[in-house]
Amino acid sequence: MTALAWRILTDDKGRTGLALAGIFMAILLVFIQLGLFFAVPQGGMLLYDHMRFDLLLVSNQYEYQAQPGAFPASRLAAARSSPDVAQATPLYFGVVKWKSGVGDVWPDLFVISFDPGSDVLTPPSIINHRAALMRPDTILVDSATRPMFGPIEAGRVVDIDDRKETIAGQYVLGTGFMGLGVALFSEANFARLLPHRGLAMVNLGAIRLKPGVDPVRAAADLQKLTGPDTQLFSRAVLARRETSYWTTRTSVGLIFGSGLLISIVVGIMVVYQIVSTQVSRQLPQFATLKAIGYGDSALAGTVAVMSLLIAIAGFAPALAAAALLYDEIREKTLLPVTLSVSHIAEVFAAALVMAAISALLAVGGLRRADPADVF
Repeated sequence: MTALAWRILTDDKGRTGLALAGIFMAILLVFIQLGLFFAVPQGGMLLYDHMRFDLLLVSNQYEYQAQPGAFPASRLAAARSSPDVAQATPLYFGVVKWKSGVGDVWPDLFVISFDPGSDVLTPPSIINHRAALMRPDTILVDSATRPMFGPIEAGRVVDIDDRKETIAGQYVLGTGFMGLGVALFSEANFARLLPHRGLAMVNLGAIRLKPGVDPVRAAADLQKLTGPDTQLFSRAVLARRETSYWTTRTSVGLIFGSGLLISIVVGIMVVYQIVSTQVSRQLPQFATLKAIGYGDSALAGTVAVMSLLIAIAGFAPALAAAALLYDEIREKTLLPVTLSVSHIAEVFAAALVMAAISALLAVGGLRRADPADVF
């Protein structure tokens, strides 16, 4: 069956080459859509993946990472009083105007404030600059901040909301969906920059439990202390919530999800068109095989092998092209698009599904391969 399928596909190399170009594009689209579909929630988890916490205390108005709502600092103090809690660290968010951009542009700057003396943020580039952050009117800028903000090298003095701030350096994390530019402030510098905001309202509370404490039980107990205007998430629950939010409640997730399904449908139709055309063109040959004793199952197997060969032939170049495009997407969009082994396996499985469904659809054409009708 494999030899026969190969001979049929290579009988007209020009036609088969054009067909392979079609399946190559379909599989490449699956690679791109799948990568973007999974990169969106990963971008939403970017900050959390670089924080130390067992439970995250947030407002009951929490939407997603960049819009978490706020709750009184006293709620975090109540959590800190629990015997199960080893550490409870507040984080504060804000949006200010960066008035030192290129071409007199004033882009919004997303601000994250924390206690530099804590170890709540884990990137080494932040840990190494903790002493600098403690200096008055000193900030760290995310290395992924867009060029419209101008140079972000250490020592530059910038104007943020009519206040002069000195850049102590850059840290490597990524801006995710927080904004076009992100900077870190100490709590004292944050309070000076946004005096109307102050530190009375907290956006995130990173809670670390003592060794051996069950997070599920601790979350239930802490919820009684922090009140109904807050909620507590473990890492697993937070990841599920962020993934659900970005994939089902935002246009971005819905677009990439539907694009993934459309890409698979396109692949099925391309492979079906190729195989059904070859079946029609080779109908006398299939009829001859039936006449000399080949059964329907053998001919159906030949069609299935044809579909499989087409999918495999299109998969290899699509994988190479996807690796190049993923690099370009990461550079242009800053989304954490990664070509992992699991993604490769998922796309290969999708290619096999395309081949299987296409073969089932094309097998119907073999019913016309009756020797009495053909000859």
